[in-house]
Amino acid sequence: MTVGEWVAKSGRRVRDNGWSGAKQSAYEFYVGAWSNIGRRYNYGTSIWEDNWDICLVLDACRWDLIPEVDRSYLTDQSKYSVASSSGEWISKTFAGRDNSDIAYVTANPYSKTLLDKDDFFLLDEVWEYGFNDDVRTIPADLVTNQAISAWNSGPEQLVVHYMQPHHPFVPKPMDEGLPRQEFGSQPWDNVWHKLRKGDVDREEVWSGYAANLDYVLEHVDTLLENTSGEVLITADHGNLLGEWGMYAHPDWVPLPALKRVPWIKTVAEDTGSYEPVHNLIRQDKRIDRSDQLEALGYK
Repeated sequence: MTVGEWVAKSGRRVRDNGWSGAKQSAYEFYVGAWSNIGRRYNYGTSIWEDNWDICLVLDACRWDLIPEVDRSYLTDQSKYSVASSSGEWISKTFAGRDNSDIAYVTANPYSKTLLDKDDFFLLDEVWEYGFNDDVRTIPADLVTNQAISAWNSGPEQLVVHYMQPHHPFVPKPMDEGLPRQEFGSQPWDNVWHKLRKGDVDREEVWSGYAANLDYVLEHVDTLLENTSGEVLITADHGNLLGEWGMYAHPDWVPLPALKRVPWIKTVAEDTGSYEPVHNLIRQDKRIDRSDQLEALGYK
């Protein structure tokens, strides 16, 4: 957003909403200032700097959320991500390199405009056909199914991008989400908006966030038991819960609290306990990318 666009938008907000509109515009200006810093000064470790066969990306997972769940393979190891948002991470991770031996199975809709299927061994954009109206997101079991199938197809490396623990929180919903027919409506209150306004408390949000991590790890367990090789479990970015007055995961914000992510090494051993379903019936009605980003709280 340019300064001129911000001024025009702010004027409309103040006219329509008075003081609350002015506060929202001030918040956007503050976040934008941090983003400008991040475009000039940034840091982080790329997933390609480590050795692995399978990389599991937990969307928007803070490193300090990991101790809230119980899995034998989890550790407290962490590094700083190259990004503070998914679009930034996807671009920095895959741009300018040879991905011809890489299978990327993703529930994140930023893949649509940032990646080209022809550049990959396999690019499975699960978000295009896997959105579930009941949970208002892409369920983790579908991503796991597609990931196991992709691994069996023989890529050199596999990157699996789950949507969780990014909101909406599947086990403990804290926002109503949007029915598909209302994707175009704005604004709407997701859990981070509510936390910033004080409509929910941090402990409740943290509990829902942890429950969503536990939910996705149930399906990570299945993947680890039905593939084989060295595995890296990490995240594209974290979430801010009020640090430096910010919330969620704005683009290019170089705060350590946002960029510190899990960096967990483990091993997958194929037990043959799960047979992936092939040739899933995909919805005839594809989901518009901008609608999907909005539904997931990116817009």
